[in-house]
Order: sequence, then structure tokens, then C-alpha cells
Amino acid sequence: MGAVVVWGQTARTQRHLGNGFENNGQDFGAVLTELPLVFLAGAVVPAVLWGLGAWLLGRRGRPGSSQFHA
Repeated sequence: MGAVVVWGQTARTQRHLGNGFENNGQDFGAVLTELPLVFLAGAVVPAVLWGLGAWLLGRRGRPGSSQFHA
């Protein structure tokens, strides 16, 4: 949800959604092409970061997971 809010507040998006006088320059093509990518990034990036953090914490907690043995 945060990614969509940030995307909606950018000057570029406001320009495409008709922030001008009497909605001049309104281009809903930007919504149709960019919004799915924003949703995808908002869903994939947190999941990947969470998975990477879980994997790193799992490796750190296992004894003998180091490549170098004393």
C-alpha cells in the first residue's frame, strides 16, 4: 500500500492524472502501465527482503555453518 501512495504523490503521476487546468493532459495510460508494476514491486520487494533476512538469520543460528573450521 505504501508503494501505491508514494507513486500517487509523485509529480510525474500527478501530471499524467490531470493535475493541470480542467484536466488537460490527462493520460490514463500511465495508470494502466505503471500501477501493475507498482503493485508488483510493493508485493515482491518486501517478500524478498523478508526471505533474505530469514535465510541469513537461519544461517547465523546454525553451529558449523561457517566455511572455515578451526
